[in-house]
Amino acid sequence: MSKVRTETTVAERARIIDAWEGDENGSKTLKEISEILKIKYTTVWKIIDRYKKSNSIANKAGRGRKQTFTDREKRSIVKFVKINPRSSAVDISNATETATGKKTSPKTIRRILNSNEYKNFRAKRKPFISKTNMKKRLKFAKEHLNKDQAFWDKVLWSDESKFNIFGSDGRIKVWRKKKEALKMKNLNPTVKHGGGSAMVWGCFSSSGPGKMEFVETTMNQHVYQGIIDRNVKSSAAKLKLGRRFIFQQDKDPKHTAKSTWAFFKTQKITHLWDHIEREIRKTSISNKNEVKRRLSEVWETTPPEVTTTLVNSMRSRCIAVIEAKGGPTRY
Repeated sequence: MSKVRTETTVAERARIIDAWEGDENGSKTLKEISEILKIKYTTVWKIIDRYKKSNSIANKAGRGRKQTFTDREKRSIVKFVKINPRSSAVDISNATETATGKKTSPKTIRRILNSNEYKNFRAKRKPFISKTNMKKRLKFAKEHLNKDQAFWDKVLWSDESKFNIFGSDGRIKVWRKKKEALKMKNLNPTVKHGGGSAMVWGCFSSSGPGKMEFVETTMNQHVYQGIIDRNVKSSAAKLKLGRRFIFQQDKDPKHTAKSTWAFFKTQKITHLWDHIEREIRKTSISNKNEVKRRLSEVWETTPPEVTTTLVNSMRSRCIAVIEAKGGPTRY
């Protein structure tokens, strides 16, 4: 087996020359330099001999490890990731070999991407937003941007959400730059509802949580209307919203069916569920009954400060939606 050749650094060569040239205390012999710096005698001799001839300790032009890929090929790798951010380093390596005929390792691919400021991040889970709903979100944000706090304090917000037992919705990774987390291609889009979970409807205002109800059957417009009938007026009374409160919900199809539409006008609003999710995950959950028990506990003990903070952020949320042109935001 051949030995791996180890090249001295420029700093090491500089120390060799300094010791050889010496100072006011004198100079060192080649043998002394070799022993002090723990560098082979023959290496010390060659460095000094080269210095005598060229007066230089720098690397020779063209020395060093040759790059596997040209700059153009590297740009192609980055372009591939821009188009396919969910590709693994192995996938990119295989695609690059097919395109260039050059076999390379996933490690090399990662190094090229990292040098171009691309890191492998976990894709943020954000609700899927269609182009139509992006336009509606943008319209809503512009119309409500300058509403005062008194307006928002009269709103009763509502929505339903799914809470997984084992967090079974899956995670994916994407290649992206640091500030590109909310670009649509870098998200892990979610849609409402699914199995392995408990479904719950709830409402709240700036003064605290209102009523909450578990949904034990398939949600349709008739089930939904029953929930509204049982919970909205009593929640408004509990939260002291008065008779002229504003009811807000999202634009789920069952909410906007003609038979339900007569109840109220709708818009999409961010909800309290993120806080609830964080709280219930602080304890171990292994079945649906435990999910429901923890949901009830957390809902009933959520302090008014939480909902006040959410509602007070509405202007900031509207600004974020406008800046994102209706697309995903950090909220």
